Amino acid sequence: MQFEILAIIKLLLAAFLGGIVGFEREKIHRPAGFRTHMIVSLSSCLITIVSMNVANSDPLRLAANIITGIGFIGAGTIIATSGKIVGLTTATTIFSVAGIGIAVGAGFYIVSIFATILLFVVLELKRFERNIQRF
Repeated sequence: MQFEILAIIKLLLAAFLGGIVGFEREKIHRPAGFRTHMIVSLSSCLITIVSMNVANSDPLRLAANIITGIGFIGAGTIIATSGKIVGLTTATTIFSVAGIGIAVGAGFYIVSIFATILLFVVLELKRFERNIQRF
């Protein structure tokens, strides 16, 4: 019973942290937004929890496969047209929230929260970047 409650808390935290990043993507009208980032983080956390608690399972192997799968999803968000690449930042945020979900599932709560805050701050640097380009 106690394991299930901890697992539910982990899932809620992973979804919340993914939602923070997804909110920023949604705010600027990117295709992968709030729900997508929540789902990626949540599912990565769930797979990590299960892999860490199944007998004779190698949690690192499942984490590596999560990253591989997320790579395919991220690749689908990148579009190259007329010499311009669009969606690269969204692909990297999807990759990042998968890592955050894995970290939450593995019990690295403070690191996950810090990574989410740092990722959000980095995404907000776009405003700063635009001001630099004006010079």
